[in-house]
Formats: sequence, structure tokens, C-alpha cells
Amino acid sequence: MAPIQSILIVGGGTAGWLTAGFLARTLGTKGEGGVAITLVESSDIGIIGVGEGTFPSIRGTLSTLGIDEPTFVRECSATFKQGIQFVDWVRAPGAQGPSAYFHPFSQPSQKPGSPELLPYWLLGGAAKDLAFADAVTMQKRVADARHGSKRLTDGDYLGPMNYAYHFDAGKFAGLLARHAKSLGVQHRIGTVEHVTLDATGAIGSVVTAEWGALQADLYIDCTGFRAELIGKALGSPFHSLRDSLFVDRALAMQVPYAQADAPIASYTISTAHEAGWTWDIGLQQRRGVGYVYSSRHTDDSRAEAVLRAHIGAAADDLTPRMLKLEVGYRDVHWIKNCVAVGLSGGFIEPLEASGIGLIETAAYLIGFLFPKDGNTEPVAKHFNSFMRQRYARVADFVKMHYCLTQRNDHAFWRDNTASESISETLREQLAMWRCRPPHRLDFVTDVEMYPPSSWQYVLYGMEFQTDLSQSRSAYPHLDAARQEFAMIQKMAHHAVADLPTHRALVDAMCARYAVLGRPIWACV
Repeated sequence: MAPIQSILIVGGGTAGWLTAGFLARTLGTKGEGGVAITLVESSDIGIIGVGEGTFPSIRGTLSTLGIDEPTFVRECSATFKQGIQFVDWVRAPGAQGPSAYFHPFSQPSQKPGSPELLPYWLLGGAAKDLAFADAVTMQKRVADARHGSKRLTDGDYLGPMNYAYHFDAGKFAGLLARHAKSLGVQHRIGTVEHVTLDATGAIGSVVTAEWGALQADLYIDCTGFRAELIGKALGSPFHSLRDSLFVDRALAMQVPYAQADAPIASYTISTAHEAGWTWDIGLQQRRGVGYVYSSRHTDDSRAEAVLRAHIGAAADDLTPRMLKLEVGYRDVHWIKNCVAVGLSGGFIEPLEASGIGLIETAAYLIGFLFPKDGNTEPVAKHFNSFMRQRYARVADFVKMHYCLTQRNDHAFWRDNTASESISETLREQLAMWRCRPPHRLDFVTDVEMYPPSSWQYVLYGMEFQTDLSQSRSAYPHLDAARQEFAMIQKMAHHAVADLPTHRALVDAMCARYAVLGRPIWACV
């Protein structure tokens, strides 16, 4: 058993270059006594991206990679994302009741020694008709005002509001590539013709038209839905989620702003439609707008009509890009000397921006569990178990958005509430939460991408009913909770005043970026 001295990453894009950069930082490259890392990618395969959004974990990843925040914001046309606004998910348009709810990224307020606020919100301790997310955080007030998540004086990746980003996917992949190469990653342009196996059934080589047979001790498959190594060569089965998460198509458009200085929304806007949902995200110079839908519940021409009607006249001269989605994941991500990262390992629809988060998870695991002695078997076993669980939990979280709907205006929504489309794990959790709210003990932290608060925001945003009438005596601090609810509402006004508008924040961040890519903190 020989030590692993070389890694070949097959495929570029966000998955390939983020993994390359992360491994270069955590393992070191050959010139530093580490591992020789080479990335080979075709010149004619474009970036697949349908949401251009992230989860707050990306801030830690960018910091670990050594990319400063002004550089990222300037080079990727990035903006700040404070959560997701869900429109028409609970009930059909025109129905009586609230039309939207918010999933903020900030945690519910809880002073040291104070009670958790959720049970007291369920018991009516907050102002009447105040949604859970609005009652326990200031973030919706800030985001609705189109203010940013941080002050101009806050350091990189820091701010009073938890946040992620929206960005241009192509520019992001380009930044990651330049950065990884600066860390010592070798880059080759080459088209994979086939993959050979050795006598043990492991990858023997990756044969390219331009470079011939490329060999390494460890192969990382970042070839997207094609899964050239883990799927085609090694035969890892794909676990489809098409009977639970129905969407399998997306139409995307790049919509310019009416004015260059137009306000930028500080959250993703997800609007439910007859057979899926649209995303609307604000970048610096444009909006990314698209429709994710189920081909079993509508056809492509109708989907395009829905998207154009949603955008309005701004879509008249635009041609949508069509994407076909394979929703599901592989039961085995790591086989012998090959591990899948990104779309080659799986894809959960982009509703909660899990795609890049799952790439981050895989890269972290490879880096921190790296089998330096060449014994991949125990590491692969652990990696496979972890990734299966994480994909399954992400799928449950996304499904919860659908299965709690009150909509019955289209077969798509009716089918989403059918019991057989809901996993046993999610059904059991929902049953428990009928008489008590979700608790951290319901979640195995390490395999969860989304914290308990995210589940709570969506659960009660979707108007799930938890009856605490039989356990009211377990919550004796109602008066203290009421004071906290009132204080949050009062402080929300101060937060809006303290934080710059979103566009002002983005402009200031770009102004800190010098020609050579170094931040100039003194220029604002």
C-alpha cells in the first residue's frame, strides 16, 4: 500500500476548482512536500448553474481558500444574500391569508439564560399575526428595506446579520481556477475519451485526446451529470428522487436592471407557480431569473410562457437557457481510488442552494480525512455513509417546503402532498412536531446542512400546526418572552438605520478592490 502522492481532478467548474483549491490549501502541493494536484477539463463544456446562490458556509470556505471578500465580490459580480422569500408557497395566489414567508439566515434571538422563543411564539407570546421569522430575528426588516447584512467597517466575512451570496457562476469558477493555479495546482485542457480500469477494478488511467493516458493515485470525478468515472467506469448506481422531488427542468434568463443604480434585493425571491417555482436573484448588473418545473406536470412551451409572464416586458427580447436536471444522488460516492464531487455525486434541486454546499462538504471531507498512507477503504466507507446521510437530509428539508402546502390548484401541488411522495423519516418527524416544536436533538448536527432554525423557519412559514395546549405548564416564562419579542421589534428599527443599503454596501466593497486584486481599505 503506497502513500498517495498525486491527485487527478477530472472536470472543472465550481466543483473541480473549489476542490482543487481546498486540497492545495489543506494538503499542500508537490513543491511544498504535499501532493501533486492536476486538474484536466474540456474546453467545450460550459458551466451548469441554475441558481447562482449559496448558503452561509461559503464564507468559511472562501476564507480557508485565502480569497478576500472584496476580491470575491468584485470579480464575481457578487451581492449579499440574507435568506429566501417564499411567495405563494402556502396557498394559491388570491387565496385569503399571507402570500409570503421568509427563511432568514440569522439564528433566532436568545439571550444567555433566556428561554428559547419558539414555544412562546406558538403560545401566542408575540404580537398577533407576526410570523415566526419576523418575531425572532431582525433580518427580514433589514432585508425588506433592501439594506445590507454588514457595515462598511466590518472585516472580511463578518457582519451582524448572517449571510451568503448571489454571484455569477461563470465568473466564480474563473476566480477559483486562477486562485487554485496560484496555489500550485496544474491545469490541462483535455477531452476525456475513455477510462481504463486496473486488475483490481480501480481506475487505472484517464485517457484524453490531447494528453493520452493520465495517471494518479487518487481520481476525483467532477464531470457533472455525465459522471464519467464514478458512474460510467465504476458503475455506482444513481438513487433517483423523481418520485419525491418532481422538478426536472429549468429555464433561465439574465434580466438587465431598468436602471444601473436600481436597488438590489437582499434575498432570493422564490415564487411558486402551477408546476414549479421561479427564482429571482439580484446581482450587481443584472437579475438571474428562472423557472424550475416538472416535465410530468407541464410542457416546455407552457413553462416558458409562465416564466415570461412572471418577468414581464423585460423578457421580450431574451431567450431562455434550458437545463435538464437529474435529481438524486449516488449511493456510493467513493469507490477504491475514485471519489465523486458535485453533480457527478448527486444533485438536489436548487430551492435552498444546496449545490455548492454539498461540494464544500465533499471537499472538506476529502481534505480532512485524506488517506495519506494510501489506505482508502476505511475513509471511503466513512465518506460514503456521511454523504448519503447528508443528501437524504437535504432532500427531506427541500421536500418539506412542498408537502406542507395548502395549494390544490394544480396536480403538481396535490401530488407533492401525497404520503407516498414523502420519506418515512420526514413523515415521522412531522408527526412528532404536531405536539412539540423541532428540537436540536432531532438533528444529527454533522450530517445536517441546515441548522434546526432553518427547519423551524420553513415549518412555521408553511403554517404547520404544533399544539402545545397539553404542555403549557412546561413554559413558565411567557412574560420574559414577551419582553424579548418586543425588544427584537424595537431593535429592528435601529438595525435598518445602522446598516447601509445593499447597493451602497456592494459599491463600497468593489471600491476596496485594487487593479491587482488587493483590497484597499482606506478608499471608503
